[in-house]
Formats: sequence, C-alpha cells, structure tokens
Amino acid sequence: MGAHQPSAPSPWVLRWAPLVTRGPLLDVACGGGRHARLFAEHGIEVVAVDREPQSIPGARFVQADLEEGDWPFPNQRFGAIIVTNYLHRPLLPILSTSLLPDGILLYETFMLGNERYGKPSNPRFLLHPGELWRAFGANLHLLAFEQGRVAHPKAAVIQRLCATREP
Repeated sequence: MGAHQPSAPSPWVLRWAPLVTRGPLLDVACGGGRHARLFAEHGIEVVAVDREPQSIPGARFVQADLEEGDWPFPNQRFGAIIVTNYLHRPLLPILSTSLLPDGILLYETFMLGNERYGKPSNPRFLLHPGELWRAFGANLHLLAFEQGRVAHPKAAVIQRLCATREP
C-alpha cells in the first residue's frame, strides 16, 4: 500500500504487545517485517505473510497474495494476529476464526477521511467509521478501540482495535 514502509513498530502495537505471550503470531501483509522482528526478538514464534518476498530474521515467511489466492493458513490457529496499514475486507472474518482461545488481535489501518492527508485515498482501502468494531465485536472480546485523526508518525485518519478470543 505505498512506497513508505515505516521501520519502527506502530505505537499501537507496542502499547498492546505485552498481551502477546505466545505464538504462533501471524503478521499479515507484513511488508518489511517491523512487527514480525519485534516479536521474534522477544522469543515469540512468528509467521509473516506478504505478496512480496521478504527476509525477516527469526520469522517463518510465507509468500502469498492474500487478495487473489486462497487463505494460506486454512487449518492453522494463532496466538496473536497483527495487521497494520492493510485492508482486504474478505479477510476480516477469517482473521477472527484464526485466533486461538485467549489469542490477541491487533489491527490498525486507515479510515475514511485519510484521503485529506494522502495515501491511501481509495475508499476500497479505507475503513468506515466503526467498521473494525462491527467486524470483530460479535466474535471477539474488544479490549480497546480508537478511531480518528492522528498526528504521528504522520497526519492520518486511522482506526485501531485490540481484541481477544474468549477461552
């Protein structure tokens, strides 16, 4: 989703990272692997998936096109799933059912209004108000939800959620 690949972990992911106590952790559309590296460095088993080939120390990388191909992990469950700066709506229910009991979902991406600040500006890649809440609230226990304008690391309009699957 654009040439800018941040190298520092998301502050949202850092805030909730202590809840991730076991793997495997799935980093969806991992890009350069900033979150995969973070958790691998803390001894968590990490699986990273992206359309472009990546080399991420400490992580098992799976190359897959999540928008054109089949879900590459049909019978796997994860202790944590991280998604940042990526939206493909057909994956939302799959992510929910791919969490182990007590698993943690951390999701953060752009929402409508972001087009004022740059890319992504295509509504296909922008969440609607409350969309993450509606997508995951019925199946997961929501621990935190935020939406709106942020100033750092750059001005943007985002939505983010932290949720867990009940045991």
